[in-house]
Amino acid sequence: MLAYLLRRILYTLPILLGVALVCFALVHIAPGDPLVSVLPADASAELQAQLRTLYGFDRPLPEQFARWVWRALHGDLGLSIANSRPVSSEVMTAVVNTLRLALVATLIGFVLGSLFGFVAGYFRNSWLDRLASAVSVLGVSVPHYWLGMVMVIVFSSLLMWLPATGAGPGGSEDWAWDWDHVQFMVMPAITMSVIPMGIIARTVRALVAELLDQEFITGLRAKGLSHVGVFRHVLKNAAPTALAVMGLQLGYLLGGSILIETVFSWPGTGFLLNQAIFQRDLPLLQGSILVLALFFVLLNLLVDVMQTLLDPRIARQ
Repeated sequence: MLAYLLRRILYTLPILLGVALVCFALVHIAPGDPLVSVLPADASAELQAQLRTLYGFDRPLPEQFARWVWRALHGDLGLSIANSRPVSSEVMTAVVNTLRLALVATLIGFVLGSLFGFVAGYFRNSWLDRLASAVSVLGVSVPHYWLGMVMVIVFSSLLMWLPATGAGPGGSEDWAWDWDHVQFMVMPAITMSVIPMGIIARTVRALVAELLDQEFITGLRAKGLSHVGVFRHVLKNAAPTALAVMGLQLGYLLGGSILIETVFSWPGTGFLLNQAIFQRDLPLLQGSILVLALFFVLLNLLVDVMQTLLDPRIARQ
């Protein structure tokens, strides 16, 4: 187990380096001047040169990349061009807010998706199967940003049950797990959970249906094992795959919630990335993407380890 863990950690190092290189290259290839948001319209050439020197944009790209990686290894992601604040503090605050929302959304999606998937797979070709499959297909097909806007119109504008935007009465700075704050999370969390729910439900349904056709299930039934016992064996064999899908969905939610966080004005990484893109804030954009990629890689590593604990055959393979 220890050798498997060390090998997996070793595999992540070149992945992180490649992600950093791709992130740096794509951001610099994008058109536009990163200093346009802070330079006045009548800025002199001397002022432009001073700012480029200050942010290191006057150096060759390989040197910029090396300096950026070296500083990032020491926890320094530079200063935001738009507000001159440390990128690391801006990104970590946004990551905490997104992680809080993504964990709740993933938990909702995993519980409902697993429930629908197990029901649909265990009762194949029944009305329960058709109903659960229809719900999962609908969850994958409906655009989540459209669903978010509909929920704002219905539950906030018409019924006035829930707040439309924000992360709490005083923002995300004084977050607490009470109803005054949690009510701001209800609609974005439900909206974010729809796609993971559909994906997990379809994956679990196919896996359970395949497991029920295996010979060991037939043997268990021939020995007189009850439906509860059979279901327990199916659950144990399906758990590693369901866990892997859940981990991937959590990773996608950490970096792919730009539209939802923009609709609900949730101060997370998606909202931060949206601002960085429109403001052409290169240090903030690079730092956000790098931290999100780091979280995604570490999350995959954690899921691999948990899969190995659930199914030791993975480590032997």
